[in-house]
Amino acid sequence: MRALLLKNGGWAGSLGRCLPVRAPALGRFIQDTTLKPMDLAHDVIHGRNTETPLVFLHGLFGNKSNFHSIAKALSKRTGRMVVTVDNRNHGDSGHNPVMTYEAMSFDFQNLFNILQFPKCIMIGHSMGGKIAMTTALLKPELIEKLVVVDVTPGQTTSRTPFLKYIAAMRAVTVVNDLPRSAARKQAEQQLQPYIKDNNIRQFLLTNLVQRDGRYVWRVNLEAIANQMDCLLNFPKFSSPYTAPTLFLGGGNSPYISDKDYPEIKRLFPNSVVEHVPGAGHWVHAEKPHDFINAICAFLETS
Repeated sequence: MRALLLKNGGWAGSLGRCLPVRAPALGRFIQDTTLKPMDLAHDVIHGRNTETPLVFLHGLFGNKSNFHSIAKALSKRTGRMVVTVDNRNHGDSGHNPVMTYEAMSFDFQNLFNILQFPKCIMIGHSMGGKIAMTTALLKPELIEKLVVVDVTPGQTTSRTPFLKYIAAMRAVTVVNDLPRSAARKQAEQQLQPYIKDNNIRQFLLTNLVQRDGRYVWRVNLEAIANQMDCLLNFPKFSSPYTAPTLFLGGGNSPYISDKDYPEIKRLFPNSVVEHVPGAGHWVHAEKPHDFINAICAFLETS
């Protein structure tokens, strides 16, 4: 039997409007009862000291397992607690039609409350980097330091093939009674004509799971497609985040360039920009040792 993956609602392929989100009431954590934060799936690696914990945020189509080996290595090297998180509409976290950066930041503020973190150091890649920047700008008292990986506080519309990925994923059909390895191979064969890069195909295929006897994409493709204009942009802020910030880009990636520096310095005046030679957009996956070294060096700065 063949089943069309994720036929749980229509999608016309056009960019949806950002769904409105009310700003939270003043207070340490989100208190606006009209916007209920989502509980986020997360893994905790306990450290051997009480230094400020590290919190990792993955990018679009990713999940908390993307940083699993990095998190283990950093916890071992620094002794800190490390938390990896599934953003809403990703991994094992719940689905929601709203994907503004303010709404996703509120999810993390709620998580910090649950974990009883007085402060943390946020490390976010791509979309996760924008969530981290938004959280730092909304609630700077919660973020001791900030690491933003291969993204800036600006528009990324012209650089992204995400809608192409979504269209290819939505077109995949898989035989439900196949073993997972065979199902994954079948899905990859259907993605290959549209997504030539093998690394990207393998990354997207981490979202293929079997639920209730059917193969589905666990990432919420409909919400992502409908909110793509929000995801490719960044909220407007006037007040800066003044704590230490590292923008860490891939040396072969176009996502952080000279033209981005003025806005980076306006919103993050205490920031430095570094690039990892030979790395593309997925810096942590392509150059894990260089990535870990850069994080550790940044943690040691005052």
